[in-house]
Amino acid sequence: MGQILEKFQGEDWKERQIREITDRVFNRVNNDSDRASLTFEELYIAVLLVFNDINKRLPGPHFDPPTKEQVKTLILETDMNLDGEIDRDEFADFILLMTRDIFATVSRGLMITLVAAPSLALLTKRTTENVPGVGKVVQKIPNSVYASLVTLVLVALQQSAEKA
Repeated sequence: MGQILEKFQGEDWKERQIREITDRVFNRVNNDSDRASLTFEELYIAVLLVFNDINKRLPGPHFDPPTKEQVKTLILETDMNLDGEIDRDEFADFILLMTRDIFATVSRGLMITLVAAPSLALLTKRTTENVPGVGKVVQKIPNSVYASLVTLVLVALQQSAEKA
C-alpha cells in the first residue's frame, strides 16, 4: 500500500508526513524560542506525547513508551554534534528510529485484517453452500457485502481480544 501511495504522492511523501509530525511535537515541547534543541527532560516529554498519539490513532495493541534509559541510548545514536541535546533534524531521526518497530507491527496487523479476512470470507461463503437453510441465505448476499461483514466481525474480535 505504501508503494502505491509513493507512486501517487511522490517518493518523499512519507518523510514529509513524519517531518510535519516531528516539527509539530518539537515546537510544542520547545517553549524557549532562543534554543533550537531539546534537553533530555523536554525530549522525554516529547517521546511521551508521540506515544500518546500513536496509541490514540493507530490500530493495534497498546505500545509502551521507552524507558528513560532507552531514550538515553537512542540519544547517543542520533546526537550527531555530540552536544547532549537533540536539535530539530536529530529529533526527526530520533523519532524514526524509536518508532520503526511500531509501524511494522501495525502494518502487519492491517495486512492480515484487510487481506486475509476477505479471502477467508469468500472461502467460508463457498463452504456454506451445502448447509441447509443457511447456504441459500448466504449465497444471496453479494460477495463484497459478505466479505465486508466477515472483516468487520474479525476486526471486532481482534479488538476485544486486545482489550482483554
